[in-house]
Amino acid sequence: MNWRKSLLAAAALVVCTAQSYAQDNLINALKANVSDKSKEGFTFTEVINLRNTSIKDQGSSGTCWSYSGNSFLESEMIRMGKQPVEISQIFTAYYTYLEKAKNYVRLHGDQAQGEGGQLHDVLTIFRQYGAVPREVYTGLQEGQTRNNFSEMSNILQGMNENIVKNKKLTPKWQNAVTGVMDAYLGTPPTEFQYNGKTYTPRTWADQIVGINPDDYIGISSFDAYAYYKPFVLLIPDNWSFERFYNVQINDLTNIIDNALQNGYTVAWASDVSEKSFSWKNGVAYVPEKPIEQLTKEEQESMFNGPKPEAKITPAQRQAAFDDYSTTDDHGMHIVGIVKDQHGKEYYIVKNSWGESNDYKGYMYVTKEFVRYKTISILVHKNSIQKEITSKLGL
Repeated sequence: MNWRKSLLAAAALVVCTAQSYAQDNLINALKANVSDKSKEGFTFTEVINLRNTSIKDQGSSGTCWSYSGNSFLESEMIRMGKQPVEISQIFTAYYTYLEKAKNYVRLHGDQAQGEGGQLHDVLTIFRQYGAVPREVYTGLQEGQTRNNFSEMSNILQGMNENIVKNKKLTPKWQNAVTGVMDAYLGTPPTEFQYNGKTYTPRTWADQIVGINPDDYIGISSFDAYAYYKPFVLLIPDNWSFERFYNVQINDLTNIIDNALQNGYTVAWASDVSEKSFSWKNGVAYVPEKPIEQLTKEEQESMFNGPKPEAKITPAQRQAAFDDYSTTDDHGMHIVGIVKDQHGKEYYIVKNSWGESNDYKGYMYVTKEFVRYKTISILVHKNSIQKEITSKLGL
């Protein structure tokens, strides 16, 4: 995912799609969003908590979209009654970067590069290349414990920029791109052993994971487009120009609620570079007053227990996207609902930044924050209520 708050922010912060130490910089930028004794101020009661696999750490890599997208597929396997597995996020990223490079070259360099992607990229690669177990392909070299894509990404960007300067190209340039990735991540397996049997990425994806990529759709909500029609989401990391279905702002949370109530989790792309998003405290909401109007004491206690929220309109949501207040930061995985001590509902959100926050890698995000700051969601089409699927023509 990609974002730009302002020229100053772009210079100071690098989010999960930029090149150098992207993920670390995003997390560091959020460190000030913290209140003392936050956890003591909340009492959360589970309403729905759907099964999901273990919390992961994406390291210094802009692969949030692959971690959250594959976590979503892992929960889909559980929902379908399959034995849960852990899918290689780096296998997905490897082939996404190759396909992104092809598009970059076809567009003569007039497209964003970087490590970012979209949730649907996980399905695109699954459909075209298959999938492999995480244990078979981690992208880690000897001595590494966390992925770090910084050097590799800088080399790939420079290489791709030079490739498009050629007046005529041969297919050999793709070997150069994969050669760099092979050097840093290792060559993806074409055949491997799993539970005593031999698989290829294609057969493992089909026989073990067993999802149908065509069963999933992307959804968003923007006032600038016709509602209940597909549109191309204009963000840099939608490099494949995928179309999303446009729904009303309240439909976003209604669709998520319906999915969770029927046993389906939801992949979620959102803006997280907000003062009201605290990774450390594991809480995100929309303050009743703009941050700049809060007193010092109010700012210091922003996450110390439930707070009143503003009510966001479709016009505000669209304006925030248009003026870069809402940006395409991060991909996560919605797996349930809780209520606080006052009865307000929050989504349980699984992140991919390890277990270093108050809730061991999970967050609690209000529905108003989701309505305001969502870029898109990815859902199984059968999880959507009939009155909405009818409007969408599904």
